[in-house]
Amino acid sequence: MKNERQTAQQALPLQGVRVIDYSHFLAGPYVGRCLAALGADVIKVERPGSGDAGRQHAWQIGEDGAYSGYFLQLNMGKRGLSVDVKDPRGQQLLQRLAASADVFIENYRPGALDRLGLGYDALSQINPGLIYCSISAYGHTGPDSHRAGFGLIAEAKSGIMQMVGTPGEAPPLLRISLGDMYTGIHAVAAINAALLGRERSGRGQHIDMALYDTLVSMHEYAVQCYHLSGGTELPQQTGHDMPNSTLYGVFRAKDADLVIAAQVDDAWKRFAGLLEAHGGPAGFGSDTRLHSSAGRNANREWILSVVKPWVAQRDVAEVLALLDGIGVPCAKVQRIDEVMADPQIQARGMIVEQEHPVLGKLRFPNLPFRFSDCDTRIDRVAPDLGADNADIARELGYSDEDITAMVREGVLFSSTPAQE
Repeated sequence: MKNERQTAQQALPLQGVRVIDYSHFLAGPYVGRCLAALGADVIKVERPGSGDAGRQHAWQIGEDGAYSGYFLQLNMGKRGLSVDVKDPRGQQLLQRLAASADVFIENYRPGALDRLGLGYDALSQINPGLIYCSISAYGHTGPDSHRAGFGLIAEAKSGIMQMVGTPGEAPPLLRISLGDMYTGIHAVAAINAALLGRERSGRGQHIDMALYDTLVSMHEYAVQCYHLSGGTELPQQTGHDMPNSTLYGVFRAKDADLVIAAQVDDAWKRFAGLLEAHGGPAGFGSDTRLHSSAGRNANREWILSVVKPWVAQRDVAEVLALLDGIGVPCAKVQRIDEVMADPQIQARGMIVEQEHPVLGKLRFPNLPFRFSDCDTRIDRVAPDLGADNADIARELGYSDEDITAMVREGVLFSSTPAQE
């Protein structure tokens, strides 16, 4: 990564783009973090007092748990503004900010910001070029648009949750916020496309992203199977492997678990030959019944009865060495501490380090953007609540007297008011 910084010559792609991040928790803040990494000036707008609810989310660190690792990770690279938009002066300030902005991000329930004069209709009158991105559980249209929801709700509704887990048991929680993150990165793509479109049309537009929509769009297999089968093929929980992709799944070795992907014909032939050469049944590698996907799927149970004990008799390292040696995709099921120590993750710079003025060195997952001629790492730590109130207000034409009055009367709020 050091060499990337030394050789970077181009400006970041979104340099000069101003973004208002009026969002909370995960999907919206993630979009803002991505746009900041791409060079945008992202202004995190929060309510006075408690700010973004993500500030109270685990893991809490610092004196009396004053900082949230969750918030720090999702809001790095941004400037901070805390303003009371229920006060007419605060609403006016934010509208003036919107007039200067290129992008507005929000993830409140549809209609919530309309009531504050901060919906798309109101702000697009002020700034016709504004790209306004809304993220919600169900979107701004349809019979469920009024309903509250989180990623968990979309995961359940989308059919994804029903497909995972052990047959006969309730499906497990996915343990990562798939709906929020996947919707977030789709929003990043849509915003960039809208910015490009604005270059031609001169007009902004409203982007309406729904967690439910995004997860339904992820079905690369189940929806087509259902329709092409005339509605007879429904996904079933299969536990540790995929019946329609033999051999593809999770296996338990002596000391840990690993995954094997030998579902492609050529990989299967190499895999089966290896097993036969290392204690598997005679003829296993040359059994032509198993040389096609259909044949392997038809004989799945027998194949598993051979492969499972073969793996179980060996350490993970031995299995991986054998399979890597013949080019069959495989990997250990790693714990998070193993991920952090993985040389591949280190080589790719996927853990970003920041120096926080209070907390010292912080380490977070990096974004996966890689450009040949610019560096997207973020040095700026997530802002304290209202940390940049005065600078932002001055940029909008407010005098020091105006700012002092708004601070005194609670229109502008900072967790470090001495900095105003």
